[in-house]
Amino acid sequence: MNLDESLNRVLRRYDELQQLVASHPKPGSPAHTAMLKEFSDLTPVVQGIAALRGSQHEMADLAELIADPRSDAEMRALAESEFHALKARLPALEQDLKILLLPKDEADARNAILEVRAGTGGDEAALFAGELLRMYQRYAELRGWRFELIDASETEIGGYREASAQISGQGVFAHLKFESGAHRVQRVPVTESGGRIHTSAATVAVLPEAEEVDIHIDEKDLRVDTYRSQGAGGQHVNTTDSAVRITHMPSGVVVQCQDEKSQHKNRAKAMKVLRARLYEAQRQQQIDERAASRKSQVGSGDRSERIRTYNFPQGRVTDHRINLTLYKLDRVLTGEALDELIDPLISADQAEKLAELQ
Repeated sequence: MNLDESLNRVLRRYDELQQLVASHPKPGSPAHTAMLKEFSDLTPVVQGIAALRGSQHEMADLAELIADPRSDAEMRALAESEFHALKARLPALEQDLKILLLPKDEADARNAILEVRAGTGGDEAALFAGELLRMYQRYAELRGWRFELIDASETEIGGYREASAQISGQGVFAHLKFESGAHRVQRVPVTESGGRIHTSAATVAVLPEAEEVDIHIDEKDLRVDTYRSQGAGGQHVNTTDSAVRITHMPSGVVVQCQDEKSQHKNRAKAMKVLRARLYEAQRQQQIDERAASRKSQVGSGDRSERIRTYNFPQGRVTDHRINLTLYKLDRVLTGEALDELIDPLISADQAEKLAELQ
């Protein structure tokens, strides 16, 4: 199907939805809500079609004016200038439309569960994991998202062995999904007296938040343990068994939460993480099947895949998936320049998907 046929199909569906939404017998019902969402999703595509076809019609009118021997020279010169300007804009308008027509990742609009774990490198890896967690927290604040810590296992010198958080807001998963993988740091650790550069690592997982309707979890498949919350160095944060560890026995997935003083709240947060992990496993299986096990150009999201290096002596950050290096390490870690890595990753993913459709 060529682009014109695809655009005509979108316009027909848009008109159909407009009538169905207006005449639906049960406003507010799930079916009506689904139609409204589809209508809303198609609106920017229809606006893009209008911009493209408006430019094409204007070019056709200008071409007639240029070809008309009765046109005066000044008018013809102006028409030619406008014609060439419109012609130069057409490829960009077409490219924008093709991107809008790409199959959507239904998880893109969801909130996300962020998990950060220290990898190889001992205390230095735990310190780096803490810096990554704070980077995402600052980035969330800059974008107006809500960042809520779910669970954290601290070290005595201020790092994190592991930590998880819920991030809520507009397009959270769409922006953060390419952060999953192994992040490597190269620097002289604060614990190193000889001034040698060490390499350490931390892993990041970004999971789309799942609703109860997405994943059915049978209570009989769960083992729930309670224990006292622990702080850095093993000291007790409180004296009640408020911390919760949940084991999903069919999959072997274990989640825990000790951030709240209430056992009930900790259980609810732990269940959010469990649902997100099971949903992501199901989603990843579907992605792998659709892609026939071929990895994406910008990475598979596998935590073992090294995706980025943070080199402190040179003040640079390199994303290995798209061979992009920024000498803005400090601004990346404050979240200010993180979009300069995220936006090219999104563009690379869109370019690959467009190439697959050719």
